[in-house]
Amino acid sequence: MMAMSLLIRDARPDEAAELTELALRSKAYWGYGEEFLDRARPELTVTAEQIAAHPTVVAELDGRVAGMVRLTGTPPAAELDMLFVEPWAIGSGVGRALFSHAATLARLAGHTTMRIQADPGAEPFYRRMGALPAGEAISPSTGRSLPVLRYELVNPASAAEGSGGR
Repeated sequence: MMAMSLLIRDARPDEAAELTELALRSKAYWGYGEEFLDRARPELTVTAEQIAAHPTVVAELDGRVAGMVRLTGTPPAAELDMLFVEPWAIGSGVGRALFSHAATLARLAGHTTMRIQADPGAEPFYRRMGALPAGEAISPSTGRSLPVLRYELVNPASAAEGSGGR
């Protein structure tokens, strides 16, 4: 089996439409129909202005756009606003790489936690990443209840040093 080449780079404003379609395809992976996706489209739309205003990165797998993640929020709490992976790339490690990159960006920006409003189908992924349940939220476009998770961004080694523990 050949190794795949993964590149994580900043999103470009001219990719907004492509990233919107990626988000819709990724959402559809969980079995949602066209009517649901039409209602969710406003929440899943990526604009050039959003890309310019918020840290937004793209993962390329062997030269193909395979996923994207966007952070919002002000310290100390980051919001993992979007994390979507192309259906063909789910299970390839792209989501894990994007999550890890987002956590690093959030730490560097001075955040200590990352809040995630997850699709119910994606909740197990975020739990595997170490996020813990933190309540529920109502989706503005669909009215359904969504799990909210919290991911602690404090470096465990730093926390242990600060507490005198090992």
